[in-house]
Amino acid sequence: MESEGEPSPSRQKRVGRFLLKFFGSTFLLAFSYHLLFSDSTGFFVFSGSSASEIPPAKGGDLRRDYPSMEKTDAPYTLLAEMALHGRIGDSLKGQCDLFSGEWIPNSSGPPYTNSSCSFIDPYQDCLTNGRPDTGYLYWKWRPYGCDLSPFDAEKFLKAMRNKSWAFIGDSIFRNQIESLLCLLSQVEEAVEIYHDETYQSMTWYFSSHNLTLALIWAPFLLKAEIKELGHSQYDIQLHLDALDNTWTSQYDKYDYIVMSGGQWFLKTAIFWENSTVIGCHYCPGKNLRELGMDYSYQKALELAFQFITTSDHKPLVVFRTWTLDHFEYGEWYSGGICNRTEPYKEGEYGGGPVDQVMRGLEIEEFDKAAAVGLEDGTRLKLLDIYHLSLLRPDGHPGPYRKLHPDISKRPQNDCLHWCLPGPIDIWNDILMEIVLKEGDQRSSS
Repeated sequence: MESEGEPSPSRQKRVGRFLLKFFGSTFLLAFSYHLLFSDSTGFFVFSGSSASEIPPAKGGDLRRDYPSMEKTDAPYTLLAEMALHGRIGDSLKGQCDLFSGEWIPNSSGPPYTNSSCSFIDPYQDCLTNGRPDTGYLYWKWRPYGCDLSPFDAEKFLKAMRNKSWAFIGDSIFRNQIESLLCLLSQVEEAVEIYHDETYQSMTWYFSSHNLTLALIWAPFLLKAEIKELGHSQYDIQLHLDALDNTWTSQYDKYDYIVMSGGQWFLKTAIFWENSTVIGCHYCPGKNLRELGMDYSYQKALELAFQFITTSDHKPLVVFRTWTLDHFEYGEWYSGGICNRTEPYKEGEYGGGPVDQVMRGLEIEEFDKAAAVGLEDGTRLKLLDIYHLSLLRPDGHPGPYRKLHPDISKRPQNDCLHWCLPGPIDIWNDILMEIVLKEGDQRSSS
């Protein structure tokens, strides 16, 4: 939307420059790859949808967040599909990429059940809350060109003896760490040793392996004053030049860091720099310059990666990419639903432009930090769950986030978080593969 105060054409120009630079460089890279590596009969293939197949943006309002794209979103989305959804070149089967693949039927089902794990948040316990279908439990992720081993709790715990982990982010990480606790409970059940007043930051301990897992609540990674106003409305004052001390003050304690930004950047927020308000995201009536959620997210990523690469402490840092929602016909409080019972087929859905731009920012900032890390010994890995999660609209609680005997009186649908067990368990399968492979490489070097 247009700012109601100072005009802000610079925002539209900035988004345009970003898209042109990102998609242009990615296309050139793809074309060069084709020239160098395609055989005489092969042709470079992009996975994903055509622009006409892609539904409206989710996780944000396209006209609100990108008014300059109102008449040009189709070609943009096609480029986004090639560059982001298909991860150009990764669809060439025969090259191992854990993040490009397909969901295939899995008759053995999940490695744990909702009744065998005590760490599942009631909001994610879909079966207990009355979900009648169970087909979403019988799929596994098969990467192109290689196999992904199922999570081996005994192997993981043995490798992580005397180590400490921190997951830094929002409630999606709480979702993921509960999945990890369930997977590990097959060998040893952790004990909760800390929680803050709101149970947003928590710590668990595996005494037999002297392993610590911590969840650190930092939804923006940046310093923020957040006041809940009710009905999921917040007064958010976001400082774009300062990181959240909640995680930076503890950074030196951990051997492994898993971190990410998230959908909190889509919320209305006032932006501060140098103790001065400089603008906002979606704040009609405030007489402030509209800068947009991508502006604040880029600042957060840049500052967080700068902190990591300049720190004397060098843990293994795994950055998890953007996780999109699967709301259809509305959002959280406007009738949005997610009632699909099977994964999307390849190309059936490509995510919304807002999702693609936010993930594009992540890849750009991660690549810059990784290049710096090669020089100073920073250990950075990417956990790119965007595409494999995009294909699983069936894995969310939907109306089964709470138990209620009358389906017509259920609360709003949750199409962002994930059922446990469910597709999010695969995130930890891949995380284990990344971490143990990095450990093997360090041991052999």
